[in-house]
Amino acid sequence: MRDKARIAVLVSGGGTNLQALIDAERTGIIENGKIVLVISNKAGVYALERAKNAGIPTATFEKKACGGQEGMEREIRRALDDARVDLIVLAGFLSILSPDFTRDYDHRIVNVHPSLIPSFCGEGFYGLRVHEAALARGVKVTGATVHFVNEIPDGGEIILQKPVKILKTDTPETLQKRVMRIAEWKILPAAVELVSKQIRFEER
Repeated sequence: MRDKARIAVLVSGGGTNLQALIDAERTGIIENGKIVLVISNKAGVYALERAKNAGIPTATFEKKACGGQEGMEREIRRALDDARVDLIVLAGFLSILSPDFTRDYDHRIVNVHPSLIPSFCGEGFYGLRVHEAALARGVKVTGATVHFVNEIPDGGEIILQKPVKILKTDTPETLQKRVMRIAEWKILPAAVELVSKQIRFEER
């Protein structure tokens, strides 16, 4: 039995969900996993500073510098192998991974999405676009979902969901912040702990 599941977090921006994971590990919410690597597909993003402040190694692989998606994924794979990563967490990672990549890490990649899947999800639904669509549709409840990643964008098996009520005064920005605070920052660490615990007890 391994001591803890080794986790890599893939990011593209400010890293608020990464910070939620870092805090959850520090406070013991995540006790069966350890973040050993943070990978960004964009240089200079604040998520990398969050990782450095927490003493977590980082790497940056930009698609253009790597010669395209295939080259970027090849570099990511190499970094994951070098760090002996068991679990990959997509925390605001704005690059859709190829079917080959997701198949090779079957049930080893989790993603957080800011809606109750199957609503407002799939290709093109990310960031504020999700909340804009929810408000335009007039739904009364939204939320967040953590799911396994497969070859279909937002199509993998659901791990956890948490609902959030929509207020009449909501804008996409206020809704985004509340969904993060009430749902994403709660269920992402909880789901990572669930999967880490399962991985920890599996035989290699």
